[in-house]
Amino acid sequence: MSVVDESPAGVRNAQDSRPTTSPTTSPTDHVTDRPADRVAELADLREKVRRGPSERATEAQHAKGKLTVRERLALLFDGGTFTETEELRRHRATGFGLEHRRPHTDGVVTGWGRVHGRTVFAYAHDFRVFGGALGEAHAEKIHKLMDLAESAGAPLVGLCDGAGARIQEGVTALAGYGGIFTRNVRNSGVIPQISVILGPCAGGAAYSPALTDFVFMVRGTAQMFVTGPDVVQAVTGEVVSHERLGGADTHATLSGVAHFAYDDEASCLEDVRHLLSMLPANNRELPPAEAGTDPADRRTDALLDLVPADPARSYDMRAVIAEVVDDGDVFEVQEHWAANIVCALARLDGRVVGIVANQPSVSAGVLDIDASDKAARFVQTCDAFNIPLVTLVDVPGFLPGVDQEHGGIIRHGAKLLYAYCNATVPRVQVILRKAYGGAYIVMDSRSIGTDVSLAWPHNEIAVMGAEGAAGVIFRREIAAATDPEATRARLVKEYRTELMHPYYAAERGLVDSVIDPSETRARLIDALAMLRAKHASLPSRKHGNQPQ
Repeated sequence: MSVVDESPAGVRNAQDSRPTTSPTTSPTDHVTDRPADRVAELADLREKVRRGPSERATEAQHAKGKLTVRERLALLFDGGTFTETEELRRHRATGFGLEHRRPHTDGVVTGWGRVHGRTVFAYAHDFRVFGGALGEAHAEKIHKLMDLAESAGAPLVGLCDGAGARIQEGVTALAGYGGIFTRNVRNSGVIPQISVILGPCAGGAAYSPALTDFVFMVRGTAQMFVTGPDVVQAVTGEVVSHERLGGADTHATLSGVAHFAYDDEASCLEDVRHLLSMLPANNRELPPAEAGTDPADRRTDALLDLVPADPARSYDMRAVIAEVVDDGDVFEVQEHWAANIVCALARLDGRVVGIVANQPSVSAGVLDIDASDKAARFVQTCDAFNIPLVTLVDVPGFLPGVDQEHGGIIRHGAKLLYAYCNATVPRVQVILRKAYGGAYIVMDSRSIGTDVSLAWPHNEIAVMGAEGAAGVIFRREIAAATDPEATRARLVKEYRTELMHPYYAAERGLVDSVIDPSETRARLIDALAMLRAKHASLPSRKHGNQPQ
């Protein structure tokens, strides 16, 4: 193992066209027995490994708009902290000319370093070597690193830029993927796992990112798919580009596979660093806290203007979240997919929280299939890594329709219900305006275990809206009236007055307190401080059977 200087400038200036090693001779064939000569030979070999296969290969990488593997690691880690492992590893495969091509690293750089001063492990494919394709030695390096990350209890980041399994090594390469998948699952909920897609990630390779906690992608260079455009065209006749089939925007907006999408690698890796600063090292620790500069008792008077009292008027929930959290700093997850619900990480009084909130500006904030899946996954992730949950509710219900019912809204909505019921972290609910029907229950209501439920004074908690409820309850009376519209209006008002006034739920203990919106930030911080030592345990079981 060696600690190396990974600055991008240093990498570029050091590159030349010399081969990494001779395929037929050992690096030590011509070395004397003098220790100084041995050390010099080692230094020379390390330098050749660091430069990579050739300057031509590096130029080809840059021509595609991509950084080299070591330039990427330099952006990810604090300067000078990366320790590389097995940099002298070479494959031992034969056949198809492989015995004459045995570059060091075998196409993947592995090691650990520090991100904001905390230990993080990473492996990074080197597309310049075998196109980053995975072979036996390549996979074994990743397996060892994943085992080290598990033992050390530290996050794991995969920088993916590889052409899939190394075809020349046959089933051995496929078995290597199996070892990665097994470790992904074993470490799920134990250490944070982050996948950063910076190039092709196809076939079996795509399943490892799908098993990790967060997926980052870069537009124009990153693609993920199980079968490529050529196979799709051959089988289905559909003609599609690599970018349209599995590019960053496709997965960030349509499939939901990618949590984040960026225009360049530098901004992508900077946000990977930011995300790591908000996650604990493992499931036995709390997320890192910071000294807050935003007063805990700061009033949030702007909320009175941001949120209209009329439940039929829309507004941007992101503005509400920014007003409440520390310094307006919000790190939204899957921003462009299922935008009718907002999932974000932020800080309250310097401590990390996960926020789940309906978004009235998109489809009125209804819950549908994708929104349920998105929120359920986020709730599970926060619960796994000891991140308290704040749920901001303004929901008119589940989206009705044949497509939703046939698409399985029942089982998808049950995923979110299951995730909340199963969560043992501190949970605080705030009902801003409307909270109707089963969607109210699912959005972490008192009845499914939220620790503290707060509501604003113009909240409406009911089975459904007053207009719909009156139409059902008083259908015959309205139909028989001489003035149906006047009768409907009177009965709607009566229903709202009797069952939908803001204190109805509070009178029955389903809301703990009705609060002034200007106190929202202070009340959230106070509730979470009270819950900081919360201890909850689930029944003894192998595991739950989550909705499919």
